[in-house]
Amino acid sequence: MYKKSTMVRTAISLLLLFLMTGAVTAQDAVVVPLMSKDLTDFPGKEVTMITVEYPPGGLDPVHRHNAYGFIYVLEGTVIMQVKGGKEVTLTPGQTFYEGPDDVHVVGRNASTTKPAKMLVVLVKDKGAPILVPVN
Repeated sequence: MYKKSTMVRTAISLLLLFLMTGAVTAQDAVVVPLMSKDLTDFPGKEVTMITVEYPPGGLDPVHRHNAYGFIYVLEGTVIMQVKGGKEVTLTPGQTFYEGPDDVHVVGRNASTTKPAKMLVVLVKDKGAPILVPVN
């Protein structure tokens, strides 16, 4: 009986350690809203400005914006790709564009040791989410 309960406790401890380690190493991008402004000359449209910071090894899920997206790399190196397009590596001062029909299949920090940061300007329907996950 003692041996069985020790094995169960060990298995549970290993499972918890695995789950905690997975949560700690998951490196999602951090999005910080900067401003949003209605485009009064274009009823129902707004501009949203955000920063996206990837921690070392950070990445985005596959997604779309349903917006016109203008990306400017502020620091670090990022790798971007929309479905049907070429994968590109961008460094500070370089830009990237995503259209409202584009599916963003690659968005990640090229470095596993340094963060990367981008400024993103989205022209979208007023109140629409910034990001829509795609399966």
